[in-house]
Amino acid sequence: MTQIEEHFQEFPVLETERTRLRKISYSDLDDMYSYCRFPMVSRYTVWDTHQSLDDTRAFIEFVLNRYDTQKVGPWGIEHKQAKKLIGSCSFVSWDNRNKRAELGYVLSNEYWNQGYMSEVIRRILEFGFNELGLVRIEARCHLGNIGSARVMEKTGMRFEGVLRRHILAKGAFQDVKLYSIIKDDFASELEEVTDIR
Repeated sequence: MTQIEEHFQEFPVLETERTRLRKISYSDLDDMYSYCRFPMVSRYTVWDTHQSLDDTRAFIEFVLNRYDTQKVGPWGIEHKQAKKLIGSCSFVSWDNRNKRAELGYVLSNEYWNQGYMSEVIRRILEFGFNELGLVRIEARCHLGNIGSARVMEKTGMRFEGVLRRHILAKGAFQDVKLYSIIKDDFASELEEVTDIR
């Protein structure tokens, strides 16, 4: 078991002002399908648009298996006021020796351009640096995914370059943008926010 997996033996529930980050369950089936069925949501992801509830159910079963085997699984993003699942976020890969991890995320199109994903990412960055002891957290996005790139920039991540033909998705090798933030930069940003307040 890796260092990060040890922290997920008892799944960490996190809070932001408007969201609660918690385990995904079968009760989220309809909520998850409601956004995974839209091609505009899955356009830049590695997974295909969900054609039916069966596709969503299969994904939830995969996630529950990760929880059951104490592997790192995704946080479901619950909208506190609406009490519904509106997306998910997770560490999709990590390197314990070098104390770095990669983030992946998806958000219902109903909640785009309202600051939800930036709010969630900031909380997970805080958790990653302060609780997991990470030194570097990175994320990637398709060249055309302007919204995702904007989220990374808003959360303090820096653009490091384009990884050419880096990932096979939707039947073709895709170029992706690489963004990252290191612990020192994140701490400096928090200090700046505190000073402003």
